[in-house]
Amino acid sequence: MRPDLSPEQKSLLRETWQAVEPIADTAALLFYGRLFEIDPDIRRLFAGVDMAGQGNKLIQALESVIQGLDHLGELAPTIEALGQRHAGYGVTDGHYEAVGAALLWTLEQGLGTAFTPPVKQAWTTAYGLIANIMQRGARQVGEPTEHAHAVARSAA
Repeated sequence: MRPDLSPEQKSLLRETWQAVEPIADTAALLFYGRLFEIDPDIRRLFAGVDMAGQGNKLIQALESVIQGLDHLGELAPTIEALGQRHAGYGVTDGHYEAVGAALLWTLEQGLGTAFTPPVKQAWTTAYGLIANIMQRGARQVGEPTEHAHAVARSAA
């Protein structure tokens, strides 16, 4: 992976993540609330999911990315595998835009005036890199898993 994040952007990501960490539980609730507002259809992908646990997974994933900013190439196989799992749950390319919008909105809410244009650009770039790797992993998946079929049937 080519280094698409500048040293300054990496620094901004680390600094702002430190401000988000103390409010991680609230941030996760805000994120999923906003995600379901942006795209109500996404809620069906979470049928029967423990949302507190899901929020913890979100925060852990973001933490891993922040810790691995200098080694995203090494994280790529793990991120691709995450994309494969998400494809199996029924996540499509179109869902990534809603997730990105919900993430940026959540960061803006949590950071307030610290969510400056350079901070927004750093998070936008970082999310774009991660989403692209996940989507690359998703394309490696054939048919959705039986779980995705069950979710689709229950939503019908």
